[in-house]
Order: sequence, then structure tokens, then C-alpha cells
Amino acid sequence: MLMYKKIHIGVIGAGDCPVETYNMASELGYLIGKNGWILICGGLGGVMEGAAKGCYKAGGMTVGILPGEEKLAANPFITLPIPTGLGEGRNLLVVRASDVVVAIAGGYGTLSEIALALKIDKPVVGLKTWPGIEGVDYVETPQQALDRVARHLSRLE
Repeated sequence: MLMYKKIHIGVIGAGDCPVETYNMASELGYLIGKNGWILICGGLGGVMEGAAKGCYKAGGMTVGILPGEEKLAANPFITLPIPTGLGEGRNLLVVRASDVVVAIAGGYGTLSEIALALKIDKPVVGLKTWPGIEGVDYVETPQQALDRVARHLSRLE
């Protein structure tokens, strides 16, 4: 049950991605920002930067949970950088801080975050990501991802 007003949406994905994937992440981030939700991500490049850029442009708040110890390592669209010094261990913090997680494409780091989220019963929406994982709610577009996120949030309230 959500006891606070601000919704945290985690967006996970590779730190390096094709332009098409970056743009998809940016579109999703924009929709997250327009809804007044806070975007949580790993704070670096690729999908994380795309999502943060979209959210930032929509006037939303972006939180980057960084693997290293330097705030300045965050992409320019992160409004609240949180350096952890935990390396990949920060993946658990991204998942724990999120009410719902959206996975966009991604590599093994994304796969680990998907697994962590499912392990702790966080809803996971998959957009062009690892196929065939039981428990992932797969969609094809950023708008569909937003609709599924909203559906999951309504179940949490």
C-alpha cells in the first residue's frame, strides 16, 4: 500500500544503446514526468540518460543512483544524483526505491535488476527487453508501458 503521494518509477536499461532505444526511453521519461511521477534510474548514459532527459523536459524530477562516488558522473538530466560507491550493487537500490520498474532493452545489468525486482515482488514492465521472463508484463510502446505502470500502481494503492 502506498502511504505517500509521490510515485517513484524506475527505468532500467543499458548505459549504451542505439538511438531508437534512447528515443523510446526519452518518450517514456517524458510521460513519467508529465504524470508528476519521480523517475529513478542508474544516472548514467544510454537508456538512463534518455529517460532522464524526457522526464526533465516534462518538468519532472529525476534521481540517479550512481555506481561510483562522484555526483558529477551523473548525466546532465539528473536533478538528484546519489553517489553510492557500490558499483553494480546499486542496482538493488534502484529497484528498492521504485514502486514499479520499466525495463527497456538492456544487457546483463538490466537482467539483474529485473530479477531483483521480481524477487521482491515489484511489478516489472518490459519494453523491448529480455524476452520470456515469467512475471514481466511485456509491452511494445512507451505509451503502453505508461498504461501498464498506471495499472500496477492502482493495484498498489
